[in-house]
Amino acid sequence: MHLKSFQTTMYACFVGYIVQAIVNNFAPLLFVTFNREFGIPLSSITLLITFNFLLQLLVDLAAVYFVDRIGYRASAVLAHVFATAGLALLTVLPGVTPDPFVGLFISVAIYAVGGGLLEVIISPIVEACPTDNKEAAMSLLHSFYCWGYMGVVFLSTVFFAVFGISNWRIAALVWALVPLINGIIFTQVPIQTLAEESGVEDIPLGRLLRRRIFWLLFVMMMCAGACEQAVSQWASAYAESALGIQKWVGDLAGPMAFAALMGTARLIYGKKGEGLDLQKFMVGSAVLCLSSYLVVSLSPWPALGLVGMALCGFSVGIMWPGTFSLATMSVKGGGMAMFSLLALAGDIGCSGGPTLAGMVSAAAGDNLRLGILAAIVFPLALLACLVFLRSKRHEGLVKRSAVDGEVAPDGA
Repeated sequence: MHLKSFQTTMYACFVGYIVQAIVNNFAPLLFVTFNREFGIPLSSITLLITFNFLLQLLVDLAAVYFVDRIGYRASAVLAHVFATAGLALLTVLPGVTPDPFVGLFISVAIYAVGGGLLEVIISPIVEACPTDNKEAAMSLLHSFYCWGYMGVVFLSTVFFAVFGISNWRIAALVWALVPLINGIIFTQVPIQTLAEESGVEDIPLGRLLRRRIFWLLFVMMMCAGACEQAVSQWASAYAESALGIQKWVGDLAGPMAFAALMGTARLIYGKKGEGLDLQKFMVGSAVLCLSSYLVVSLSPWPALGLVGMALCGFSVGIMWPGTFSLATMSVKGGGMAMFSLLALAGDIGCSGGPTLAGMVSAAAGDNLRLGILAAIVFPLALLACLVFLRSKRHEGLVKRSAVDGEVAPDGA
């Protein structure tokens, strides 16, 4: 591996999304353990999910103003530093703070900053690499989040089965090595900006915010994040408590199957994207997501509930990278501001989806089935956005601007 090649930059970005998967999905495997070991109720654990993504979205918003100033490389390295520190402190702070929840909260806050920066910076770095097929590269990039998610679930489950769940702190330290090493690699690889690669000057933020197509994409990205995380963040706890399945079986058949099919959907789009109607694919995915939510929340049989969870993973796979691809094609010169704001939208959804599910569950006596059923509003909203977008195109109310190549409604 040659550190000075853009191919190595791509590999480092792929690992960056694995780091994102570690940050978002390792702690959820321990929610029931935190409840038992520290006596933290599910209602409080819900706050950990909420705060993780809320802080990530604040970083997304701030990145609009500081990433271009400090540079892509510095942002990528800082993201890995925060991710490493947060995972490492997760093993220490709950045991030294007067309230274990405070220790968990601080640790989550630190790695959430890293997660937010990763969400903002990795996609533009890949988009700016001199590659031929941008859409395939973007889809492949996002599939690595899924493979990272699978790796976190599978390897953590094997570790817990062999060494015991009581040794979860050692597992956290092992996972912390991934961002540590990848952060060092990011100090060496070549990185260029979007403007350098495309030769198109970034449009001003105010002009971007006046585009109606941008706000439609913003809402779609919120729904995409919510559809994905409302199930994935609670998948382990759902399999263990709602379905009454042994933890290691539930983790492999639930969260891991979810991640495998989510990655498969993204690979299909990456390989066959040129021959597919992206909007039709996303409409079908939204309908499948809606159906899978109903199966997960209403199925009387544990096996069928796990099947619904896996199908949900496939259904949400295209939503996030598909929306990014629509944005890249539709808004030329959106630059770092567009990527940051869409990441912000995604993290709003990532926070809102599991938070709604957790709050409804807590209000219903920790009934996760009802919580997931309530989150069905998100695939419904995404489906409505997609149908609206298709109808406007069909009616001819969407036109291509001859000035900047943007696909936008008339008058945008």
